Amino acid sequence: MRVFHDIESLRQHLAVERRGRRVAFVPTMGALHRGHGACVAIARDVPDALVAASIFVNPAQFAPGEDFQKYPRTLDADMEHLRRWSCEVLFAPAPEVMYPERQRVWVEAGDLSEPLDGRFRPGHFRGVATVVAKLFHIVRPDVAVFGQKDAQQALIIRALVRQLALDIELRLARTVREADGLAVSSRNAYLAAPERLQAAALFAALDAARRALESGERNARRIEAAAIDVLRGAGIERIDYAELRSAHDLSALDAAKGRVILAIAAHVGTTRLIDNMVFDVRDGGVHTDVTLY
Repeated sequence: MRVFHDIESLRQHLAVERRGRRVAFVPTMGALHRGHGACVAIARDVPDALVAASIFVNPAQFAPGEDFQKYPRTLDADMEHLRRWSCEVLFAPAPEVMYPERQRVWVEAGDLSEPLDGRFRPGHFRGVATVVAKLFHIVRPDVAVFGQKDAQQALIIRALVRQLALDIELRLARTVREADGLAVSSRNAYLAAPERLQAAALFAALDAARRALESGERNARRIEAAAIDVLRGAGIERIDYAELRSAHDLSALDAAKGRVILAIAAHVGTTRLIDNMVFDVRDGGVHTDVTLY
């Protein structure tokens, strides 16, 4: 695996290596786990793929008081993971490479950034959209792979690609889970042992919403309440949201119909965790745990 820390040498390398191949790109913030491995596996499955990844903890998507300074940075271990997963190129820039001067031009995520995490993390998705646009211009991928756990981010990136007319195919990796359902996440490392047990309630809450839908419930508030009851029953009191929304554009819903997403953000101890489940609700029944797009 070739590792690059500056833009020009990466571009020169890709200009040679991409001939007759498709660049399949997996952007990450490092602290890699099996969820990232699933993304790299999808990239490897692209015909004639040149598999590239990036590791960059993006300061522009962290608000003051968030965990930018303590976010896990494990570059050596991450490189070993990527080698084992047969990644061929890694771009690992320093902040001054990605932001050599004060950023004056930003990519705004619009109304997709307003609900859910956007209410609690002002400026977060502007930082995400801007850094992803930069990475796309630097790497020029043919295919880019993201994880469905970050569903709002995935929808914003889809809009970015479509509305800026970028010639990039997007693919999604399903959420990878532990045996008790907890979505794998870099932030799980923050959880103490009792908190780790408590965190399983996020998936149990999603499962409660699934059961409500399968039993015929369509009222969005009652489906949300079923999830919230499970979280509070597990002792999780700080719940940012547990909301049923359109999986197309995150618009608010009164009733579940078509492709919908139940998204959760809750604090377990001092750690904020997110998760979601997507459902396809039709007259003939409910298809559960489907892909976002």
